[in-house]
Amino acid sequence: MNVSFTEKQEQYIRDQIESGDFQNASEVVRDALRLHAIMRERIISDLKVEIEKGLNSGISQRTPQQILADKKRTRL
Repeated sequence: MNVSFTEKQEQYIRDQIESGDFQNASEVVRDALRLHAIMRERIISDLKVEIEKGLNSGISQRTPQQILADKKRTRL
């Protein structure tokens, strides 16, 4: 398998190897993929929880415009 990286990514990989944390580029990439899988699973799990909360909360009496207006006010 061939993979292309940007110069910035290649420099990051080199930096990781030079730090002594990894022996070679393959180790850096494998670690990055492992962490990506963990984060992706966590994000999907969190989204499923939030979707379930929404489904269980019932039907709102507010219009979408009211909900958006309330959200904008709480951000200020």
